Amino acid sequence: MHARSPSPTLIAAAAVALVALAVGCGREDPRFAQLTGLAREGYLVYKRECKVCHSMNASADGPLGPPIAGSSIELLEARVLRLQYPPGYTPKRDTRAMFPALPHLAPKIPALHAFLDPALHPKPE
Repeated sequence: MHARSPSPTLIAAAAVALVALAVGCGREDPRFAQLTGLAREGYLVYKRECKVCHSMNASADGPLGPPIAGSSIELLEARVLRLQYPPGYTPKRDTRAMFPALPHLAPKIPALHAFLDPALHPKPE
């Protein structure tokens, strides 16, 4: 009897989990230690839910996701809650890699939007 090889989806999910574990360990980013209000709440959501695939500098490419600094509320709601794009939006990448939908984050979208203010994320040189 031959052992079955794991599916590519399973391998990808395991890789993301390992990256999440590695990235999730460590201290808080000092650039964001002084944030307050919605931006602070959004930072905590981003750190927990987004930075694994998107760079901690939301203006930079992440290991799996594109830069997302400056994303509109409409885009955040569509992508995060429903894995869709708003009408008329042209995706930055031709991929459907984002999964799963995170409808539990609906009340946190305004905070996430506040954290994604481009002023908090300098463009990489």
